[in-house]
Amino acid sequence: MLNIKKSLLSLATVVAMASLGFTSVDACTGITLTSKDGSVVHARTLEFEVDMGSNVLVVPRGYKRQGATPDGVNGKKWVSKYASIGANGAGVPWIFDGLNEKGLAMGLFYHPTTAKYMSYKKSDAKNTLAVWELGSYILENFATTKEVKENIKDLVVPEIIFEAWGFSPPVHFIVTDASGKSITIEYLNGKLNVFDNPLGVLTNSPSFDWHMTNLRNYPNLGAVQPKTRSVGGVELKPFGLGAGLVGLPGDFTPPSRFIRAVAFSKSNIPTANGRESVIQAFHILNNFDIPKGSAREAHKDKHGNIIADFTTWTSASDLKAKKFYFRTFNNSQIRMVDLNKMDLNAKKILTIPMASEEVIKELRP
Repeated sequence: MLNIKKSLLSLATVVAMASLGFTSVDACTGITLTSKDGSVVHARTLEFEVDMGSNVLVVPRGYKRQGATPDGVNGKKWVSKYASIGANGAGVPWIFDGLNEKGLAMGLFYHPTTAKYMSYKKSDAKNTLAVWELGSYILENFATTKEVKENIKDLVVPEIIFEAWGFSPPVHFIVTDASGKSITIEYLNGKLNVFDNPLGVLTNSPSFDWHMTNLRNYPNLGAVQPKTRSVGGVELKPFGLGAGLVGLPGDFTPPSRFIRAVAFSKSNIPTANGRESVIQAFHILNNFDIPKGSAREAHKDKHGNIIADFTTWTSASDLKAKKFYFRTFNNSQIRMVDLNKMDLNAKKILTIPMASEEVIKELRP
């Protein structure tokens, strides 16, 4: 098993970033699509200020786990009931985004200035784990969002320093099952909050219920072309298709991305199957791809470098086919790992590198 201490050397750039206080990772966007054959696709972008060194992990059934605690004593212990697949980050053996063999998907999203974890006392240790371990715990133990809602209340998730970064990362989660039902999990003011998420969309701060209220500011938006209107005897005819979304916020802030994600994912024309929905999901998420330099801090680091978020990778999980798709900043080709073709009863976690370079194919007559 990997552990945080062993990952420190491979995270030199992230450690340096954290030591300088650069923690503005707040631009992830998640959507959910359902195809005509009932396939459900959970897809998202992940943004960071440096390459997180993510890999695809395949965690087998029967894998022994142990959670962390604030005081360093042994936390919650469990053995994985279900095999899972997805992308990690920072070299740790925990999945940040992925799915399990039952078609349950989970995504961890940054939640700065909003997340506040639970209080902790030593007697809580046997039910305690770190927030970055929670996603894997969900995938390894549950098959539906109903099961997650019924059991997550028994967990204690306090503030724990992520040793490689030097701070406790503020995050929240979206969980989606094969039926298409989604929930959002947040820790607010020291308490667990589980929200039904009928739209299957998530971005970042503030809280999920705030984003749902903010939707009421945009009831005029729609994908259908508005009709010509007469104002004071003057006919106002739209210049072209797309006029129904005039006023759609286009910046990279979490509230604006939430509105765009709802607009694009819910105006999606359902495709025939999961594979087609995966392709459609990547096209939708093209609208949230952040080029280096477009979202940056006002200050530079001590070496004079610009501090800017960028889309390090984008992923999509087909919950019916049990396939995990991804592309990265350095390689826009969509790649896939099929959980069905993995050894789900292996003894160790399988690691599949995500890093690769763009291949440009030359065409000749």
